[in-house]
Amino acid sequence: MLGPTVGRLTLCRACGSRCLQQIRSKVLSVDNMNPFVKEMEYAVRGPIVIRAGEIEQELAKGVKKPFNEVIRANIGDCHATGQQPITFLRQVVALCADPVRLMKDPNYPQDAKERAQRILDSCGGKSIGAYSDSSGVRVIRDDIASYISERDGQPASAEDVFLCTGASDGIKSIMKILMTGEGGKNRAGIMIPIPQYPLYTATIAEYNAYPIGYYLDEANNWSLDLDELKRAIDEARPHCQPRAIVVINPGNPTGQVLTKKNIEGVIEFAKKENLFLMADEVYQHNIYAEGSAFHSFKKVLTELGSGYDLELASFMSTSKGYMGECGFRGGYCEFLNLDPGVKAMLLKSISAKLCSSVAGQSAMDVVVNPPRPGEPSYDLFQKEKNTVLNQLHLKATMVTEAFNSMEGLTCNILQGAMYAFPQIFLPPKAIAEAKKQGLTPDAFYCYQLLEQTGICIVPGSGFGQKPGTHHFRTTILPTVDKLKVMLGHFRDFHADFLRKYS
Repeated sequence: MLGPTVGRLTLCRACGSRCLQQIRSKVLSVDNMNPFVKEMEYAVRGPIVIRAGEIEQELAKGVKKPFNEVIRANIGDCHATGQQPITFLRQVVALCADPVRLMKDPNYPQDAKERAQRILDSCGGKSIGAYSDSSGVRVIRDDIASYISERDGQPASAEDVFLCTGASDGIKSIMKILMTGEGGKNRAGIMIPIPQYPLYTATIAEYNAYPIGYYLDEANNWSLDLDELKRAIDEARPHCQPRAIVVINPGNPTGQVLTKKNIEGVIEFAKKENLFLMADEVYQHNIYAEGSAFHSFKKVLTELGSGYDLELASFMSTSKGYMGECGFRGGYCEFLNLDPGVKAMLLKSISAKLCSSVAGQSAMDVVVNPPRPGEPSYDLFQKEKNTVLNQLHLKATMVTEAFNSMEGLTCNILQGAMYAFPQIFLPPKAIAEAKKQGLTPDAFYCYQLLEQTGICIVPGSGFGQKPGTHHFRTTILPTVDKLKVMLGHFRDFHADFLRKYS
């Protein structure tokens, strides 16, 4: 039984002065926790998405809404929106997970069994339940190096590759070694495109680095302007030590595909400013627009010759492309021209995480080592792959045309990736109402869309945008039939919104 409190000590009534009990407070509070974690924001899973989850629960409880379901167009989660898994990829991973039973199953093709056995033979105890080397299963790294060599026509080495828990983990691993360990004007500056995928601003905040935003040129289909890069870095120098430039190609959230000339210009800029290059290339299979083509930074850098020995890290994932295997969290990073001592420190840092998911590594192996002509699974694999990519191409066209047909909306052609980032020209009354509610104008628009139609998209302010402009990001991932319904509801909502606030 507790008695009176003296300072932080409480006398026990049972034993009087003979017993003192310490009153314990929480070690962590919002006031004393890591301030940089509090600074992090991640728009694609932000408050609007949380509200979408609440609405789904309300619908499940029978609450009446003007719609029957929430359409989640906020995140590039392909299978969650109905995309079917690639058979061969799932077969190989299944065989790796349960070889004792499935290797004898005649329903699994021989080429899938051979790939799975090759992976298992390189795993400890011939099981993907064992840890791999910190950099990943050796034969998978060999296959990644072969894939890069075949893609670029340039040599690649497994020694310059590590597997990671999705590309995001690899990006954070590289960004970690770029930090200066200092604050103020001595902290690391990371150049990032605006708009950008929020992983970068979130990680920069978490690491107490300085974001150097450079604006993509919306008037020229979100191309990358070299004068804008120079403006951004010059303005940032008094505040930080610029260390790296991030380029997302094909673009997220903008859907642009950089030309080879544009990439050469970025490399020249990085060379002049002595910057580390980070190439986010996870959408390299997602190219739709006529005349667009993917050029890797590795290929262009290598072709420029011996005078261009810039440090480069490029990233790939199982989550995008035609695969859409987000849940496996498979990815890889290839790095070039690192100082040997830095490379050793990077590998030490990776080893502290033991290894990435070996199931995810197995999925990554299928991406870089798919069925070849003449193998049993080749025809089905090609059919499924082409079906996914052709549908994405169709949906990219549908979305672009639909948004450009609406008053007060403009949308650049989706050249690649999985998203549209239209600009909304909001009426002054809508902007005033947003301010009254304490919201950014684009967030106000997105909340209204969600509450009235069940369509969940993300405000452009979560990705960054030029001051005075308003955008939103939507995926193109729902099935063709559902996308038609979504765009129809969107059109009706948008027309009503303009009438209400004009």
